[in-house]
Amino acid sequence: MLAAAAHLGLDVEVVDRPPAGSLAEAAVMLGITPADIVKSLVVRRKAGEYLFVLVPGDAQISWPKLRAAAGANKLVLPPADEAFEATGYARGTITPLGSTVAWPVFAAPGIRGRRVSMGAGEHGASLFVDGDALLTALDATVAEITDPFP
Repeated sequence: MLAAAAHLGLDVEVVDRPPAGSLAEAAVMLGITPADIVKSLVVRRKAGEYLFVLVPGDAQISWPKLRAAAGANKLVLPPADEAFEATGYARGTITPLGSTVAWPVFAAPGIRGRRVSMGAGEHGASLFVDGDALLTALDATVAEITDPFP
């Protein structure tokens, strides 16, 4: 992950943290708000084809909006073993940085203009990075792909 970030010219800070029982608990441990934690998910478009979805912690994927942005009729979250095979990362640690394949990235606009935290590729570690720099380096498609939690 660090080599991939450096290759993309991203300045990242990795911090160790104890396991968290929830995203809200992780935010408290990191001294940030849940919106500053980016959930990095891998989604299957079709067999053997995936995309990364970056969503602020205070929102959830809107499947209709994501399908429209990705131009796909069907998108699904793959099982954990399939997500690992597609990215090289275990669920809960997934990041597009250093993934086994540079799948397309779709991101919510709420990541812009803030310093965000996300998975760093291993349990017990989080990375911090400038959201704008991250989106640019990943050539992310930024679109309204989320809904607030009910």
